[in-house]
Amino acid sequence: MEIIRVENLHKKFTLKSKILEIPTGLVHAVNGVDFSIDKGKTLGLVGESGSGKSTTGRLLLRLLQPTEGRVYLEGRDISEIKNREFRKIRKDIQMVFQNPYAVLDYKMTIEDILTQPLHIHKIVHPLEYSKEVERLLRIVGLSKKDRKKFPHEFSGGQRQRIGIARALSTKPKFVVCDEPVSALDVSVQSQIINLLKELQEEFHLSYLFIAHGLNVIKHVSDQVAVMYLGKIVEKGDVEAIFQRPKHPYTIALMSASPIPDPEAKRERTHLKKEIPSALEIPSGCSFHNRCPKKMDICERVTPKLIGEGDYQVACHLVEGVASHGSSA
Repeated sequence: MEIIRVENLHKKFTLKSKILEIPTGLVHAVNGVDFSIDKGKTLGLVGESGSGKSTTGRLLLRLLQPTEGRVYLEGRDISEIKNREFRKIRKDIQMVFQNPYAVLDYKMTIEDILTQPLHIHKIVHPLEYSKEVERLLRIVGLSKKDRKKFPHEFSGGQRQRIGIARALSTKPKFVVCDEPVSALDVSVQSQIINLLKELQEEFHLSYLFIAHGLNVIKHVSDQVAVMYLGKIVEKGDVEAIFQRPKHPYTIALMSASPIPDPEAKRERTHLKKEIPSALEIPSGCSFHNRCPKKMDICERVTPKLIGEGDYQVACHLVEGVASHGSSA
């Protein structure tokens, strides 16, 4: 059963001159995104910086308002409901941020930070606040003695545990994890990933897990969606994506992932140039100016997501293979 469904999601930002506040351009941050996430499952959303991943996550939580499209939570359209009504839903959808220190108030104790959402959303009776804070700290691997400390007294990994505890304080159904381990040491990353997986199993959580590297996505996701310049270019089960990637961009991301075995060899795909600005998205396939397999049609025609079942890819190379096979 679906917990989240996204249909034709768009987000455009208007740029204005600093002095006269005159519009100077449109940033197409998210450009027609569709996906769904089943209850208790994780969708890994991966792509380079500037691909629109974090914006997509914020659109799901109504931290940003979509320019176009729909977001459904358990079948209910939450895209345009009034803010007062949405506050009742806010406790069901939470976020774990990339940099927990930036969102934890350094003037508040951990107890105050974790008590705040309990009070706002009336999760437990006020007499139970202290007991609930201790429970939240325990489930993320911290001590009840930590509740009187301030954020600056913790390491990066511990602060992320506090961020996770705060996200879970409202007993949510769906959590957006926005690059939750990218700012952490490699040794700590695996601890946080394992913690998120354990909590998912214990509390039947559903995740959108955002990352810029496929090596992290592989260990946490049931399905993967690869995003480039505001569009999903390939999506499917994690095994299908990692064993048989079809889009040249996915293949390039895969080749850039580190291999645990130092003696193992992998053919490296080197992409041309940097990712273009979302102000000037190339015509046709937005990846064509960097693609090592570019064809003439790529500059003129935008490929559509095609495929069977849960697997889809947007690439003219795949379209050509499919059309050739069907005519044989």
